[in-house]
Amino acid sequence: MDRRHFFALSAAALAARRVPHHWGGAGRLERIGLELYAVRGAMRANPEATLDAIAAIGYTDVELLWSFKNFDRSVKQVKAALKASGLKAPSAHMAPETILTEWEARLAEAKELGHQYLVAPSLPAEANRSIEAVRLWANRFNVAGEVARRNGVWLALHNEPNHEKPIMGERPMDVFLRETDPKVVRFQLDVGNMLLGGGDPMAFLAKHHDRCWSFHLKNVAAGATRDTELAKGRFDLRAFLAQVKDLNKKPCFVEQEGSADELASARENYGYLKSLTW
Repeated sequence: MDRRHFFALSAAALAARRVPHHWGGAGRLERIGLELYAVRGAMRANPEATLDAIAAIGYTDVELLWSFKNFDRSVKQVKAALKASGLKAPSAHMAPETILTEWEARLAEAKELGHQYLVAPSLPAEANRSIEAVRLWANRFNVAGEVARRNGVWLALHNEPNHEKPIMGERPMDVFLRETDPKVVRFQLDVGNMLLGGGDPMAFLAKHHDRCWSFHLKNVAAGATRDTELAKGRFDLRAFLAQVKDLNKKPCFVEQEGSADELASARENYGYLKSLTW
């Protein structure tokens, strides 16, 4: 190898190390979902009309709220409304205690509604005070997760801002992920909640990439005290999404919790994500 060729290869290698790694793929979100908590007021007023409006904006998916009793609609009614709107519901949020009673029946309902995931938005309050309680619930998730996998559903946990607060020197989510079996329990990373709690979603993703299989896309205003429209926040969502391996195999849901006009914000957030490329 001559000197010119050697130095050219060396320069190329150095440049490659300086460029952040982007996972291969389409470079855009193929499906964009909406967490129905973002439009909870509209859903309370008229679930069917709201689902139609969500679909008209362009969303392909929604995340249901079992914790809100699906806005007092039966499984049959929800299934019919999803079909009429053309939306899919690959995921639903549920109370963590759901895994303790009639779990098989709940999994049957999940399959009927087309869910891939049942997600607990948090652990019970006891886990905010005790790492031992976090470990107890991790074990319960392992047991329930095995049952879920036998029924073709994934059980997952979602993070809240307070999960960034150490208990006895350890972050609850680090303990939960260490104590759960990735073969049966997955994790839904809420980017905005982690920012609101003072955490770093990019660092968390780098550390726990193999555990993050679903995402809440949320951004925060300067000062990280409230969420805001995705395009107006301080976090670089484009850079974050570019780092997610096999992104289009992982459900992503917009969730802006504090909007003054829920559907207007949902429309603006959809437009922002639809325009993103990397």
